[in-house]
Amino acid sequence: MTRQLIFDLPHRTALGREDFYISATNAQALAALDAWRDWPGGKMVLVGPPAAGKTHLAHVWASASGNSATLHPASKLASADIAALGAQPAVVIEDCETLPLHPGAQEALFHLHNMLAAKGAALLMTAASAPRDWGLTLADLKSRVQAASVTRLEAPDDALLSAVLIKLFSDRQITVSPALIAYLLPRMERSFAAARALVAKLDGEALARGTGVSRALAASMLDNS
Repeated sequence: MTRQLIFDLPHRTALGREDFYISATNAQALAALDAWRDWPGGKMVLVGPPAAGKTHLAHVWASASGNSATLHPASKLASADIAALGAQPAVVIEDCETLPLHPGAQEALFHLHNMLAAKGAALLMTAASAPRDWGLTLADLKSRVQAASVTRLEAPDDALLSAVLIKLFSDRQITVSPALIAYLLPRMERSFAAARALVAKLDGEALARGTGVSRALAASMLDNS
């Protein structure tokens, strides 16, 4: 079979609340973020595995709270304009478990935390692990972060993983059948990261073959992997 040339075209990722699927694995985290006005000290840590939907939930929170929160990666805090970030009504710092890997990032978050706290602004921190496991070496920051409430996104159940697969295909403008989703669920690694990789692989293979994404295509790929 002649394989077609594949162009790595960008695809739209939907990050609105209407695109966030609620199940038993994420309902508690969503409720905790909805109650942001009651966060002790105005701060919260959202913990979940890679590609679990932390960024999506942060976007949902930013819209629902009316804060238009600024999202910023921990990896770029050292070079960020902390005064400008501190002037925002709400801030999300992502991947906080990586703070010790970036010189100056802990000091930057310490100053940002104090600026936001002084005016009662909200701070949401996302991470793959709880603050006690980040390996923070700046004692003043460590004490402040560990005082924050923690909410968790759990590993996905079948209902949520099905919805995520459908969303990932939809982000690529691909409509799939329920039969394909039912076929994939028991045969794939049960994580959001694996779902994202699988959808990308199926999309790429379908483009290369000049076919649609189908159960038959998935079967041929998974049987040969």
